[in-house]
Amino acid sequence: MASSFVTVQARGTLALPADVRRRYHLDEPGAQVEVVERDGVIELHPHVPVPADQQWFWTERWQTREHEVDAHAAADEVTTHESAEDFMTHLEKLQGE
Repeated sequence: MASSFVTVQARGTLALPADVRRRYHLDEPGAQVEVVERDGVIELHPHVPVPADQQWFWTERWQTREHEVDAHAAADEVTTHESAEDFMTHLEKLQGE
């Protein structure tokens, strides 16, 4: 377990070491640190708004496509299939067109 000291600045501000911020993605917009106090110990728990492995979903490009799909669904411009086999048959028909 690593430990280091940080100085409490005016108004209670703490500056976490840069390597810690990077390691826990606390240098990302919207990142927060949960403060838990128990038995005389103050714990800091990093929380990022979007986990790093899910950031692709929130890119502008992906969100644009999500909105397009939502619009098609709202306009009832979707096709549903009873089975995977029906879906594959539908795709094969589309390829033949």
